[in-house]
Amino acid sequence: MPDTMLLLQMLILLIVIGGFAGVLAGLLGVGGGIVLVPAFFYTFQTLGYDGPQLMQVCLATSLATIIVTSLRSVHSHNKKGAVDWDILRGWALGIVVGAVLGMLTAASLRSSTLQGVFGVLALVVGAYLGLGRVHWRLGEEMPKGIKRLTLSPLVGFLSVLMGIGGGSFGVPLMSLYATPIHRAVATAAGFGVIIAVPSVIGFLFLKVADAPPFTIGAVNLVAFGIVIVMTMITAPWGVKLAHAMDPKPLKRAFAVFLTLVALNMLRKALGW
Repeated sequence: MPDTMLLLQMLILLIVIGGFAGVLAGLLGVGGGIVLVPAFFYTFQTLGYDGPQLMQVCLATSLATIIVTSLRSVHSHNKKGAVDWDILRGWALGIVVGAVLGMLTAASLRSSTLQGVFGVLALVVGAYLGLGRVHWRLGEEMPKGIKRLTLSPLVGFLSVLMGIGGGSFGVPLMSLYATPIHRAVATAAGFGVIIAVPSVIGFLFLKVADAPPFTIGAVNLVAFGIVIVMTMITAPWGVKLAHAMDPKPLKRAFAVFLTLVALNMLRKALGW
């Protein structure tokens, strides 16, 4: 059994992380995964669990939380008629294929390599959050045919390599193809479920050396449970804050924060 004090420290850190991720998700509409993965990494590393597969644990645990939060989000949005089921059905198979390939790729890479991948992709997401404009367009309807066949697996693949749901790539993609933002956010929650379920199933069968306590496969049950509870408590707080203030400057501030986190991940991946 791990030391009691170590477990207590882990518990406190995860409560703070879950609360912060929930507020951000409600306030800015960004998925918690993009905060959870680096937060899990720094928490477990600080507590001494710095094995060669630590990033796999962070990705898998983040994706496990996304199953629950995305299902809840889809249910809520669907009651308001905001989910575009035509987009979801058309993109589902490709996203699942990409998610499975992402899980298999992540399972074969070292933690340091995954840190580098996360850092690069987080820089892209941060740049879009900070510099993107609502009027940018690549087309007037979501792609079909060969373009959809290419883009749908890419969304699933990149999302799993970052341990995130459908929001960070799905919302910008749908917005660029003229999907109204409320419908894009609602439908991207469905992307999150499709991304997370097959990848987490695969991660549950992964053997991880030097994993934190109470880890099954690559999913840490302590982090999963605490984060789910905390995000459900604090996400409504973030929603209330979003209605009470202008979230645009906060989104740009978060973009700066995410860029710094990404650069730090890249620094660690390079061994600096």
